Amino acid sequence: MSRQIVLDTETTGLSADGGDRIIEIGCVELLNRKLTGNNLHFYLNPQRDSHEDALKVHGISNEFLRDKPKFSEVAQDILHYLQGAEIIIHNAAFDVSFLNKELDLIGKPPFADFVDSVTDTLVMAKEMFPGKRNSLNALCDRLGVDNSGRKLHGALLDAELLADVYINLTRGQDALLIDLGAVEGAEPGVVSIDLRGFVLPVLAASDQELGAHAEMLAGIDKASGGRTVWRQAEAEREKSVA
Repeated sequence: MSRQIVLDTETTGLSADGGDRIIEIGCVELLNRKLTGNNLHFYLNPQRDSHEDALKVHGISNEFLRDKPKFSEVAQDILHYLQGAEIIIHNAAFDVSFLNKELDLIGKPPFADFVDSVTDTLVMAKEMFPGKRNSLNALCDRLGVDNSGRKLHGALLDAELLADVYINLTRGQDALLIDLGAVEGAEPGVVSIDLRGFVLPVLAASDQELGAHAEMLAGIDKASGGRTVWRQAEAEREKSVA
């Protein structure tokens, strides 16, 4: 059974090495690409104030965090929950650097020692949409994920949004799968459709459509100075016939 955890953090600032700390961690569990509802969420007392710019991003006041547990007090619960799973993070280098720092402060090995692997959806998105904005908000807009409730950054909400984004980013051939409930001999909850039994109709282009297509090709060929591939192939055919 494939277990994945979508994880997000909020922090007091941008630099783990500079002393910034995690103030919130949110995790969403997927089993076989399905949400289970077995989520994990903690607010944490960072023992320092958030930078002003960070406060504008997450809106979590220093006063609110005063009575929250320290990372050291919940670290074992977090690590037990994450143990052996594939971890999915947007801009993983940032979150992992903070998790590594928190673990180091309590004498624990690096984050990677506790999990199976880390998948960075920002890297995935840059490969799929080169040259485009690939923030979480931008991906939600592009992939049709409703992020209307995201007025400020929040670790659990962002993890839930990222889970939906990740499923859309990796859908691939799953678009040919329909959830029809458990089927004997098949993966639970999923049955594949054999498309070989479908006969697809062939719709011939009309004379008007053929004429418009020829006109478009002629325009492209003219713009290229007669160097289009199809014009060269046509000339070769004429030579061979002659």
